Amino acid sequence: MTSPGDVPPEILNRLRSICRLLPESYEEPAWIGVRWRIRTRTFAHVYTPDVDRSPVYASYVPAGQEPVVMTFRVPVDDLLGLTAPGFPFLRAHWGHDVVAAVLGDHTDWTELAELITDSYRGMAPKFLAARLPALPPLT
Repeated sequence: MTSPGDVPPEILNRLRSICRLLPESYEEPAWIGVRWRIRTRTFAHVYTPDVDRSPVYASYVPAGQEPVVMTFRVPVDDLLGLTAPGFPFLRAHWGHDVVAAVLGDHTDWTELAELITDSYRGMAPKFLAARLPALPPLT
């Protein structure tokens, strides 16, 4: 089992800067790592999985390093488009709408901020989600 200290501080700080902008969201320790919630619903969760217990992550990191993974929710219609190309996204092994992102030097933090915001938007009460800027039109 990992603790919040197992997630590199630079990753935690970047995620905190994204999540603190979302109305009424809060951070708390999870059973593994850290999660961000709106009311009682988790919209983002970051942790360092044990690759011996979760070997699916082993192929995503160089030998000798531990993966850092964030899970979040996406609309079911977007799930395949996000995960089909593979790294750094994969479908989580739980939930019908949950994606795992392997974080690291390759992370596109602008894209990740959009995905976290969309996850929040899907989990938050409608009146809180309405306080966020409108999504740009699809092109």
